[in-house]
Amino acid sequence: MTSGDIVQDSFLQSVLATSTQARLDCESLIDLTERSAVSSSQSLSKDTKLHLSRQQRQLNSDLASLRDASRESIFEVRMTKQSTSEARQEVDRLHLHLQNLYYEERHLRGEIYACESYDHQYQQLPLIPLGEFLELHPEHKDNNDEKSLMFARINHELAEREALEQQRQELLKTKQSLITDNKKRKDDLASLDKDLETFIDAAKPIQKLFEKQY
Repeated sequence: MTSGDIVQDSFLQSVLATSTQARLDCESLIDLTERSAVSSSQSLSKDTKLHLSRQQRQLNSDLASLRDASRESIFEVRMTKQSTSEARQEVDRLHLHLQNLYYEERHLRGEIYACESYDHQYQQLPLIPLGEFLELHPEHKDNNDEKSLMFARINHELAEREALEQQRQELLKTKQSLITDNKKRKDDLASLDKDLETFIDAAKPIQKLFEKQY
């Protein structure tokens, strides 16, 4: 597996190509220099000098390209680090937000459970059985909503209690009226007894008179 198979980025591939070309140019220049050194006793031909000059310029050009690529890669690394840091901060923020949502969800689930398990007073009301209620109110037979059905049963119980309370108040009024009438009759009887006693006391002299005569 070559480096070209490992590196997939186009910029890095161009850097590798430039580096390979610079290495080849450098090796060619070294080889040419060594051959020139072997024949140093002889003066270099004009073509050889020209070739050496071209190879050196090409090598300098490759090295300049590598330096530019190095600066650009350093800049890219810095930008990548910065973007990675910003992305990490965003991930941390989202993770913290997710944790807050998780805690809020757990809190709300606890509140919902507390509400569902709360012993409401309406559950202790002595309501009439459901079957009897449905017989009295057949319009609720098709009602599958437990909440609205419970409201209807409570409203029925309220209406029944209000009606019973009204009857109780009427009975209390009747009772009070009967008590008042009884008291008046007792007072009348007491007055009548007193009048009878007075009448009897007043008739005693007459009775004695008749007893003397007969």
